[in-house]
Amino acid sequence: MKYLFFFLLFCFSIQITAQELNCTVTVDATRINTAQVSEKAIFVNLEKAIRQFMIDREWTNDQFKKGIEQINCKIFITVTEAPAQNSFKATAQVLSSRTIYGTNYESPLLNFNDRSFNFDYVADQPLIFNDNNFTSNLTSVLAFYAYAVLALDYDSFSKMGGNPYIEKMFNVTNVAQASGDEGWARSQNQVNRYWLAENLQHQQMLPFREGLYDYHRKGMDLLLIKPEEARNNIIKSLEALKEVNRLKPSSTLLNVYFDAKNREIVDIFRESSPEIKQKVRLIVVNLDPANANKYDVLSN
Repeated sequence: MKYLFFFLLFCFSIQITAQELNCTVTVDATRINTAQVSEKAIFVNLEKAIRQFMIDREWTNDQFKKGIEQINCKIFITVTEAPAQNSFKATAQVLSSRTIYGTNYESPLLNFNDRSFNFDYVADQPLIFNDNNFTSNLTSVLAFYAYAVLALDYDSFSKMGGNPYIEKMFNVTNVAQASGDEGWARSQNQVNRYWLAENLQHQQMLPFREGLYDYHRKGMDLLLIKPEEARNNIIKSLEALKEVNRLKPSSTLLNVYFDAKNREIVDIFRESSPEIKQKVRLIVVNLDPANANKYDVLSN
């Protein structure tokens, strides 16, 4: 009877705990001429392999409840070329969100477009990753984004809670730079993996990371029960970004953040007083000029 009890307890623990990420993966290879690729099914295989890599690996030392605490993320990969057998050029969009306390609402945290996602892949090849050794560009990029998702999520729940994962992001970047693959170099452009990691680690961006906590824990998580206080805290978190923008104007991190948040910010303040709407609009248009037209609704 005792052994039966422990067996049932073990089975129950399996059901209620899970890995950190609940990741959906889509690989679109419709731009590739089928004559260029010997096995069309390789992309189906790749999609499954990436998903398993993201959801099966233990990225942290914490336990997550399945379907409750797991972090939802999505990866959309568009294969644009197949220059050689088993070699591909692609772009990737990585999104993540955070469940708001007491609701089913998912607040977006990350919306990053990677224009330099090039990789090699052989069907049924195991995806191997080591934090301190470069094994492939595919797994290094995937691990980088897993840590990015974790960093932002942890920061949103506790101030500077994402530190361990930002360090891992930067370590992956440093290790991968020796490969010569695109997207890891400081000199290539201002919107790549290097700059996303650099911005998160930079001391001048600390108010941004503190603002993640204020926006979500003191704002979004309180919106249902203390709406006025919550909106005031969200405004304060946005105002704190003015100094960040002054010190690092048009930074990759701010651009990525507002690409994720612009629609949500409008929805939060859509029913506010004209004075509050105008105040918020002036703040966000200054911080996010690329999406200025999306905030026009706050002028009404």
